[in-house]
Amino acid sequence: MKKEVQPIEKQDFRGASSEVRQSLRKRAISLIKSGKKKGEVAILFGVNKNTVSNWWKSYKDEGIKGLSDKKRGAKSENCKLLTSEQEKQIQKLIVDKYPEQYKLPFALWTRKAVQELVEQQFGIVLARSTMGYYLRSWGFTPQKPKKKAYEQKSAAVEKWLEEEYPAIKNRAKAENAEIHWGDETGCKNRCNHGRSYAPRGKTPVKEQMSKSFKINMISTVTNQGRVQFMIYSENMNADKLIEFLRQLIKSNDKKIFLILDNLKVHHCHVVKEWLAQEEINQKLEVFFLPSYSPELNPDEYLNCDLKRGLSDKPAPKHVKQLQQNVEEHMSMLQQNPKRVAKYFTHKDIQYAV
Repeated sequence: MKKEVQPIEKQDFRGASSEVRQSLRKRAISLIKSGKKKGEVAILFGVNKNTVSNWWKSYKDEGIKGLSDKKRGAKSENCKLLTSEQEKQIQKLIVDKYPEQYKLPFALWTRKAVQELVEQQFGIVLARSTMGYYLRSWGFTPQKPKKKAYEQKSAAVEKWLEEEYPAIKNRAKAENAEIHWGDETGCKNRCNHGRSYAPRGKTPVKEQMSKSFKINMISTVTNQGRVQFMIYSENMNADKLIEFLRQLIKSNDKKIFLILDNLKVHHCHVVKEWLAQEEINQKLEVFFLPSYSPELNPDEYLNCDLKRGLSDKPAPKHVKQLQQNVEEHMSMLQQNPKRVAKYFTHKDIQYAV
């Protein structure tokens, strides 16, 4: 009389770990090798006979490796609507240019903008979520863009970075001069930089005077983190600039190579004539950044640092208090050259180190 095969307790493969499932498959293969039929093994393990047949086929094709779990579903490459070459083309297009240069009605590369670029270039229509998947897979992330003036000339910036500033740096080293980066800024009592925690849906309030007032400041920073500044109430003019430059010369033993932006007063004939004096020229020379390129000036980072610091204080009720707040923050920076020197680690101005 034929002995009936008794099934073991039925296994729930869905809830088992990958290691447990692989162990069960190995036991099934061992039983088949010992002479058990696939149907009998299927009964023992509480699975379909075809499942056991698939295990055996995988084992014959790949050995023990074939008994490991395999990813289910279609391969991601088979589901893609864009070929690898098309993906590379789109990546290059959005890195090199802006949407408007492809006559697309967008200022920035959003998912919708890239979606329309794909349709424009290849006639392929992708869902917005699918476009987001592609962008993530390329390592693209949504980021706050830097501002750049339309008037900025790329050739002038390139020449500054590759020729003009390296020449200034070499001259400064040869003549034992110190490079200073200068800029002006205005500070208002209505400074709304920064954020404040508050319950969800309840916007925080920052009290301030209804009357607006401001003061101005001109400052310089060096690569070593040295800071000098002067506060003034009027608009910048030739006399005010020369006053600051005299102060700069007086407080420095070395010759100064001062790098400024192209504010009109920096180029006026009164300032040029004053700088051309032999006694001044021996102590100070002025150079100019490319037009519309504030991101190349390390002193811009000092201005941002100052305004963040002012936003942390209660709004001033009068000009003297505003001036006191500015002086306190600038004095703190003068005593913390390491903090100022860190401005130069930003990728846009690392060239200035």
